[in-house]
Amino acid sequence: MLDLPADDPSRPLGVEELITCLRQRWRATYDLQLVVRRQRLYLQVMWAYLEQQSFPMDEAAYRVHVAEVLDVVNRLGLAPEVRRWLASTRDKPRLGKALSLPLEAEGPESESLLREFLV
Repeated sequence: MLDLPADDPSRPLGVEELITCLRQRWRATYDLQLVVRRQRLYLQVMWAYLEQQSFPMDEAAYRVHVAEVLDVVNRLGLAPEVRRWLASTRDKPRLGKALSLPLEAEGPESESLLREFLV
């Protein structure tokens, strides 16, 4: 495994980094989902969050779920785009309105991974 410097924007996005980003940005650990709409894959930051009493996952399950979402983001090579988007979006998730980032990847490996979701 490569030992990339912490300031390398192309490094994979990790669970701890993402959770820290969400908590610093919005003071809540929002749910993430991969959604397919009109033959396109999107990363969505949902309005539900870990700190809600009604949230359907405990922290351990949430971390596993986030790791699965980030696995796709990292395999598509889109960690830098997701970092930039999370740091720069002016919106905030609100009840009934998720934030949505289209995931656009290139190359044959990306095409096969996207095909899995678009089927």
